[in-house]
Amino acid sequence: MAPGAIIAPSILSADFANLGEDCRRTIAQGADWLHVDIMDGHFVPNLTWGPPVVAKIRPHVEKPAQHYGKGTFDCHMMIAEPKKWVKEFKNAGCDLYCFHYEAAFSSAAESPEVTTELKTNPRELIRYIHDLGMLAGIAIKPATPVDVLWDVLDSPHEKERPDMVLVMTVEPGFGGQKFMASELPKVEELRKRYPDLNIEVDGGLGPGTIDQAADAGANVIVAGSAVFGAKDPAQVISLLREAVDKRNGKL
Repeated sequence: MAPGAIIAPSILSADFANLGEDCRRTIAQGADWLHVDIMDGHFVPNLTWGPPVVAKIRPHVEKPAQHYGKGTFDCHMMIAEPKKWVKEFKNAGCDLYCFHYEAAFSSAAESPEVTTELKTNPRELIRYIHDLGMLAGIAIKPATPVDVLWDVLDSPHEKERPDMVLVMTVEPGFGGQKFMASELPKVEELRKRYPDLNIEVDGGLGPGTIDQAADAGANVIVAGSAVFGAKDPAQVISLLREAVDKRNGKL
């Protein structure tokens, strides 16, 4: 049986002039996590924000008392050198550090000021994130086949296995894109092989597409404009949760 629904609105669709309050309100309206999109202008052709902004919004949302708890900052790292920023985002208040598989064969440097010829890899990076006390997620773009993750998910070492897999259902980099149902077979295969895994989908999710994602086996739902742009965000969050929990036997 799949894990229960986790609704993680993307703050990329929040009011940037009132970001802290928007984050607080969204959690109060029933969201479980906040999905924090970090873009560096290199891995994806867009820029968002860095650790100082995350640190400023953290006091507006109580840190979770335990892993996976309400108020988790799910930081989606669309950046070219993810290992360099792990410590910075931990210090800013990140709870789950989700890097891209495609960027995981990059610099092994542990801070942005350092350069090295040494390279990291997905399993080593997951271990590093865990050693710093955070949850670790791994994401794949639409062009990346899901089977590249088997070696990571089947690691004999627990510290090298991710706590969550993110399957992108749009090309990463911009909000408001059309949902790509073509990516759902990846979710289905992950759920079949790993029934207890947290599987996140991100891109184009809302009332019109949630049933497809839930049917495929996704339980962590990222929705941006569908939540922040709704007349009744609490109602949308409830609808997303119900769609997932109906399918995994939680209702």
